[in-house]
Amino acid sequence: MTWSEMQPLLEQACTETLIMVGWSTLIAVVGGLPLGILLVLTDQGGLLQNTLVNKVIGQIVNIGRSLPFIILMVALMNFTRWVTGTTIGSEAAIVPLAIGGIPFFARLVETAVREVDHGLVEAVQAMGGNTWTIVRKVLVPEALPSLIASTTTTVIALIGYSAMAGTVGGGGLGDLAVRYGYQRFETGLMWITVAILAVVISLIQFAGDYAARAQHRRGGRSGPSPRLRLLKGKEPATADVGKVA
Repeated sequence: MTWSEMQPLLEQACTETLIMVGWSTLIAVVGGLPLGILLVLTDQGGLLQNTLVNKVIGQIVNIGRSLPFIILMVALMNFTRWVTGTTIGSEAAIVPLAIGGIPFFARLVETAVREVDHGLVEAVQAMGGNTWTIVRKVLVPEALPSLIASTTTTVIALIGYSAMAGTVGGGGLGDLAVRYGYQRFETGLMWITVAILAVVISLIQFAGDYAARAQHRRGGRSGPSPRLRLLKGKEPATADVGKVA
């Protein structure tokens, strides 16, 4: 196969991969961010401590993360057909990609939010800030560098998922590699596909690392933030009158 024959195939596959990963990342971030924050807030000692809600959300996230993506795609076929009208193509692949990405990103958000300095949370509480204020003014801004890194990790994971989606007709670079590189023995095209994926992932990782470091410096942080346990406000400690001279 000549380059002139490969070029339109590669352009179409790259476009399909970009669409799949872009939309699924957006949905995963929008769905995973509140889930991750809620996992922290409802945890033991959290601002919204609720053991039942925390256990339910935790189990849903764990189940979503435990399923191999190829199995998740098969399990969601009926739901995908209901949403998009088909189970084949890049549009159909967005559904399982997004659903698989939400619990993955939620756990990363949970880890990032737990690293926020608890002293900042206590300061806002002392000034009368409610839970929403703490989330909007402290947790998300202070965890932003880690959230950017988490988003980068999620994008790279979804690129890998999208390649697996290609094995069952999801389109994109994975589909191109399987149809031509494996089934038609076009080894050259397959290695070009591998090279494109490697370059794209490297560029995304570089951009994500740069953005996270820039946000870290902009926030005036010189090192990793202390780990956080979101505790409810404590009563002021009483002085030990026995020690008073």
